[in-house]
Amino acid sequence: MRLSPPAARRARGFTLIELLVVLAILGLLAGLVGPRVLSQLGGAKSKTAVVQIRDLEQAVELFKLDVGRFPTGQEGLEALASAPPGANGWNGPYLRKGLPDDPWGNAYHYESPGRNGDIDIYTLGADNSPGGDGENADIGNWQ
Repeated sequence: MRLSPPAARRARGFTLIELLVVLAILGLLAGLVGPRVLSQLGGAKSKTAVVQIRDLEQAVELFKLDVGRFPTGQEGLEALASAPPGANGWNGPYLRKGLPDDPWGNAYHYESPGRNGDIDIYTLGADNSPGGDGENADIGNWQ
């Protein structure tokens, strides 16, 4: 059985021009959508840091209820994962998955007494240095 010319053309596949048009359209879409997706990813890291800081703050409050005081600055947030010496009443660990790093892979900072209240829990942002804007901004429990 012999195929008619239009049916034979469909059986051969796509032409080079058709493929180039599709690639050009995909390139335009990637150029328009890509930057927006990447900017949302950065905002997601900041929001994740806020949520993690709230979780750490709640764990510190539980520590205080059990022990009668906040972890000292020397004990730090590690006191939530393992009992520090002299912490009578410690009933931890207070974090289910251990002590998390901030979304940029750095350790959270803890101060007791804090500059902004009883305790300060914060991250220095993507650049891991004080101050900054956007993704480099400091995020803490005082906000």
